[in-house]
Amino acid sequence: MTTRTFEDLVAEADSVSVDGWDFSWLDGRAGEERPSWAYARSMGERMAYARAALDIQTGGGEVLAGVPKLPALTVATESWPPNVAKATALLHPRGVAVVADADEPPLPFADQAFDLVVSRHPVTTWWAEIARVLQPGGTYFSQQVGPASVFELVEFFLGPQPPEARRGRHPDDARAAAEAAGLEVRDLRFETLRTEFHDIGAVVYFLRKVIWMVPGFTVEQYRGQLKALHERIRADGPFVAHSTRFLIEARKPLPRS
Repeated sequence: MTTRTFEDLVAEADSVSVDGWDFSWLDGRAGEERPSWAYARSMGERMAYARAALDIQTGGGEVLAGVPKLPALTVATESWPPNVAKATALLHPRGVAVVADADEPPLPFADQAFDLVVSRHPVTTWWAEIARVLQPGGTYFSQQVGPASVFELVEFFLGPQPPEARRGRHPDDARAAAEAAGLEVRDLRFETLRTEFHDIGAVVYFLRKVIWMVPGFTVEQYRGQLKALHERIRADGPFVAHSTRFLIEARKPLPRS
């Protein structure tokens, strides 16, 4: 258990950069179980056999940069300017084109441009656009945040959330939306994973980085609750929450002969 003061922990976490999608700053300060399907490895296996691939909402490009063998044509999109810059620096040496693109339709690509589309933790999944840019026989492969993820932390700051907030991002809804767009869901898996925050700095960093958890979060606005949570962690040990994840793989059907 850390002996550093509340003010020291909060000041440090409030000043560190949260650009990109690399959470290594939390090493030793927070921990999360990983899904059993090993998304990065599984995605890399599919990339090795693709001819043209698109990574939607690549963040800072960290996951895509770790793929051992990329297709000859690989493109990534990202909407947040600091991440666009980071992804460009990381992915251009691998021959990946990074496109600055708002998280809204349409995708800036022609019909049937890709045989593989991937996305890790997309904010929104525009299923009709994914179906449009996929070639017949092509695959969409994605790990997504599920319903009520880390809601123990969300509700600590925002209070009890309504049922519709808990239902959002449900894998059954993703299946229905994929099928409505004309895709065939080949795999759909869901897991609940233990998450621990070992100091209040980890909480501040997480809420600054994952901005949709507590919208508009600032240290000053929530200082009282942060102080209370700091004292709770010191007295009782890590704050435990539960993240949810689902894996979905969908295929665009081949034309009927």
